[in-house]
Amino acid sequence: MKQSLTLLLAASLLRACSPDTTLEPEPAATVETPLSFMEPDGSYDDLDSPVAPYVLAYGAGPSRLSPDGQTIATRLSLTGTRQIYVMDARADDPQATLEQVSQGSGITFFEFSPTGALIYGADNNGDERENYWLIEPTRDGWSDPRLLLPATDQGFRQFGDFTGDGGTIVYASTERNGLDYDIYTADVSTGETRRVFKGQFGNYVQAVAPDGSTAIISEAVGQDSDKLFVLDLETGERTVLSAPSPRANHTDAGVTYTRSRALILATNRHHEFSALERIGLSGEYEQRLRRSVDIDQVGVCGEQILFTENRDGFSSLFTAPLRRGPGTPVNGLPKGVYAIDCIDGTGLIRISGADTPGDLYSVDLETLKARRVFASNYDGLEPRDLIQPKSVHMPARDGVDLQGLLYLPDGVSNPPVLFMVHGGPTAQARPNWNGTVQYLLSRGIAVFRPNVRGSTGFGRTYVTLDDRRKRLNSVRDLVDMLDWLESDGRVDTSRAAVQGGSYGGYMVNAVLVDYPDAFDAGVSLFGVGDWVTALEIASPGLKASDRIEYGDITNPQWRDFYTEISPIAKADQIRVPVLYSHGAMDPRIDLHETEVMVRALRDNGIRADYVRFADEGHGWRKLRNRLYYARVQADFIEDVLGD
Repeated sequence: MKQSLTLLLAASLLRACSPDTTLEPEPAATVETPLSFMEPDGSYDDLDSPVAPYVLAYGAGPSRLSPDGQTIATRLSLTGTRQIYVMDARADDPQATLEQVSQGSGITFFEFSPTGALIYGADNNGDERENYWLIEPTRDGWSDPRLLLPATDQGFRQFGDFTGDGGTIVYASTERNGLDYDIYTADVSTGETRRVFKGQFGNYVQAVAPDGSTAIISEAVGQDSDKLFVLDLETGERTVLSAPSPRANHTDAGVTYTRSRALILATNRHHEFSALERIGLSGEYEQRLRRSVDIDQVGVCGEQILFTENRDGFSSLFTAPLRRGPGTPVNGLPKGVYAIDCIDGTGLIRISGADTPGDLYSVDLETLKARRVFASNYDGLEPRDLIQPKSVHMPARDGVDLQGLLYLPDGVSNPPVLFMVHGGPTAQARPNWNGTVQYLLSRGIAVFRPNVRGSTGFGRTYVTLDDRRKRLNSVRDLVDMLDWLESDGRVDTSRAAVQGGSYGGYMVNAVLVDYPDAFDAGVSLFGVGDWVTALEIASPGLKASDRIEYGDITNPQWRDFYTEISPIAKADQIRVPVLYSHGAMDPRIDLHETEVMVRALRDNGIRADYVRFADEGHGWRKLRNRLYYARVQADFIEDVLGD
């Protein structure tokens, strides 16, 4: 156990008085007891724990195909931190040619330039203030990384794109005031930057015209929607392209310029679900494909389009002609969640599934034949023992149709169940790789991953059902889902725990205070305890969308509302053990949000275990920390859900 460095300083103040005034000292402020917490010792001792193979199993992370199709780049954590690796896409066994090309701190993103160079971002232990680095291909391989843009204290950046010649990047940054995202260009050879557009709140670069004359930028409208603009990169003039009411999303599936200077994207501005559209720069549009579910990724591959559908979280892959025509399915790929990249004639598909940590497939877009070019490493796990979830639907008490993914352990009757609540809240529980889920299943514990109202993937209306004063309806959904599982009879709801991270961590705190008899334990990772402080000091990216999603915290009505519904205001109602955790470098949710809950529970005599990482931010990136936390969490869950 370690002692927290945080102490509340106390001071005594005396009233100003005349000589005949009796001095009455103010009551002394209370000095809080230092808060104890657990942390790893820096070793890899947890490699021997039963959960370790489920952490060590790995696959390809985000992956890209070079413009000439000869190189595949992917992100892996083979050294314990995220790094970029490249492999020869033309080789009989591309995975055998794997080579690390980045260095230093963990990688946050990377992209190929039109010339084949790689740009990547790297921050300091998860603080999300990135340096931009450039690696260039050489005759003998790859150059050493060159610092293109150093990090700045107030600079939260969002990379956009390259101009067609690869000589300039366009990106968004808050470096002017630490709050508002402006649009900048930077010369790739010199690093010289120029602010093109002065923005307010969230403005992000979605695509850059090949000739470098214009960029498509979005302005955030809440967490689930945006407006679309054309930005003249010379004059800084911004022209509205699409700003519908009610709000809609244009950019989640990607935005791409075609050779004819039109845009291909998926948007829900005209329908409940995102449809494929072609939009001209003057605003004219043509609907290309519309489905009964979201088209959630789109890539332009020469004269073809590659796109995915999202049905209850599972991906399906299709191709279609760029100009017009129906979609053709690409069959034979493993189940899971797909991420796509493509060039003329070739698609690169990353698959993360319940039994697939991360495989890569190259797809010939003419024959639609797929070839696996990177295979997951299971670290001794047997893939056939890994369990696929079932999609289940159930009604909320007010009639809203809810959905979730139910994982059931083999050979176990009436197992205990762990709810794993996604963050966001604008996100979705999908059947991707999750080693913790598979470990718990191997120990006879069922897992349910709910998509409460406000989740993405279920239409334009569903995602708005938890906005502002409807916030607690989504918390209530967790209880309705638990009740449905009780009537369903496949799990033992008398032994149920709830876990979540970020916004999911708030959901854990909230359901335990508002429905204290529903769950037997909680696991809250870097979640919100006090909405007022959380909204006041949120990172710029969150503040850019919070006013629509939550309301303006500077407005007294919203301040009063969030004071009332904050878990800390009712923490004395929590009666079950909770495991808390947080990274000291977290720029999104302050450490205070977790520590105020830990202190409140302990003061009330309730078990509140606490893990704190000095070298992590909003989530755990380093392998030794992931191993340590996985063991602590697994031990806690098995303890509280045991017979």
